Amino acid sequence: MNLQVVDHLGVAVPSIDEALKFWQDTLGVKCHGVEVVEDQKVKTAFLPIKDTEFELLEPTSPDSPVGKFIEKNGGRGGLHHVAIRVENLEAALAELKEKGVKLIDEKPRRGAGGAMIAFLHPKATGGVLLELCERK
Repeated sequence: MNLQVVDHLGVAVPSIDEALKFWQDTLGVKCHGVEVVEDQKVKTAFLPIKDTEFELLEPTSPDSPVGKFIEKNGGRGGLHHVAIRVENLEAALAELKEKGVKLIDEKPRRGAGGAMIAFLHPKATGGVLLELCERK
């Protein structure tokens, strides 16, 4: 498996608009796109910092994974996942499955920004929700 870079850090937030006040106004990090990913019930905003990005994740429904995460955290957001870019996502998933790693997604699916993504189960990664992504 060819791990390339930490692609982004996913941060769950109750409101992207409120979170952007801190990221843009206080830290000076400019957002380069807000997008709704319907099948994941989430609105995202990407904030690049050199070779990686922060992805703000606002739930569009309380029953979404991000909505449930925020509810478990008492209505507050927090670090949701770490995303690592891979060269070939399908091959990476096949290799992990062969090694017995518990996967949330056995096949790649479309994520924000046009990336293909798949999540590994936190039980297999020491408690971290790990996303693998492939960008063309």
